[in-house]
Amino acid sequence: MVLEAGQSKTPRNGSRPPSANGSEGEAVPAGNLTCAYYQHSRAVAATLIALYALIFLLCVVGNALVCLVVLKNRHMRTVTNMFILNLAVSDLLVGIFCMPTTLVDNLITGWPFDKATCKMSGLVQGMSVSASVFTLVAIAVERFRCIVHPFREKLTVRQALLTIAGIWALALLIMCPSAVTLTVTREEHHFMVDARNRSYPLYSCWEAWPERRMRKVYTAVLFAHVYAAPLALIVLLYARIARKLCQAPAPAPAAEAAAEGGRGSRRRARVVPMLVAVALFFTLSWLPLWALLLLIDYGQLSEPQLRAVAAYAFPWAHWLAFLHSSANPVIYGYFNENFRRGFQAAFRAQLCQAPRHAYSERPGRLLRRRALVDVQQQPSDSAALRSESG
Repeated sequence: MVLEAGQSKTPRNGSRPPSANGSEGEAVPAGNLTCAYYQHSRAVAATLIALYALIFLLCVVGNALVCLVVLKNRHMRTVTNMFILNLAVSDLLVGIFCMPTTLVDNLITGWPFDKATCKMSGLVQGMSVSASVFTLVAIAVERFRCIVHPFREKLTVRQALLTIAGIWALALLIMCPSAVTLTVTREEHHFMVDARNRSYPLYSCWEAWPERRMRKVYTAVLFAHVYAAPLALIVLLYARIARKLCQAPAPAPAAEAAAEGGRGSRRRARVVPMLVAVALFFTLSWLPLWALLLLIDYGQLSEPQLRAVAAYAFPWAHWLAFLHSSANPVIYGYFNENFRRGFQAAFRAQLCQAPRHAYSERPGRLLRRRALVDVQQQPSDSAALRSESG
């Protein structure tokens, strides 16, 4: 798959699948090329393992908590939170299926698994990454509808679930060409040599396109659909939302003006930085990886340059991209009061054996208060913003 390092786009190098052959310890014939089994020194490998383990734990724990909070509390099952739940599921799949295989591929030379694993890991990784990005766009669209156009008909939870199904269908569709073309081949005249001077044949998991031009076109399509277009939409929608929030509020009744004005200012102070953080972090975390992928296909690099980029640039670019999946629960949880209370309740339940009703009382009062406000006054931008922050 183009998005991950676990599959090389050209048969650059590879390693022995577990049951490939019994050639362990064979002598390297004269005139063949050899390379080290491990790509990095012990210090570099230990650093990569520690950093990948850190974001793996953050990703699994953080996104699992988001799923727990939404599924265990019925009042949290709003349209926006359904999208956040889907984002957590896709990011959880990124952590489980992308991070370990990418780390292994970055530590050793080539592909250590079989052909079925090559195809399945490529498909699952590509779908989870694409679904995560498409869900970010869906969240931005829903916030735009609620805040910029508060009087339009809102999405229902059922419509949100249908949208989520469409997101996964689109992710499957866009990643099918990669899954079809992925294959495992043995590299002729290439061998690996380990620390004990034992040699192994080299295998690669790569996209076997009929023509190189087709692979370049597919890379460009992925870049447009999984990074450039989503980024443009997210930035545009959040810019419109920020502009709307920063405009002067509509006149309010005299008795409520002071209190509502203070609450609106505090909500804007929370929401606008969150919008900036989401857009900026998405841009910076994925930009290095996409720059490298485009460089590989369009930069006409030499073989030594390709090896250097694969060994030293890709591990850090992938780590930064995976950091985005690990930080999403932090971004949305820090700026969302209900999620913060849900996280705190989950930790209290584990550490302090807190009673089950400790988290449900305050949100219940909050919901009743919101229902009373909705009966007493017409919808406004601030009301849409309150429902959005919840």
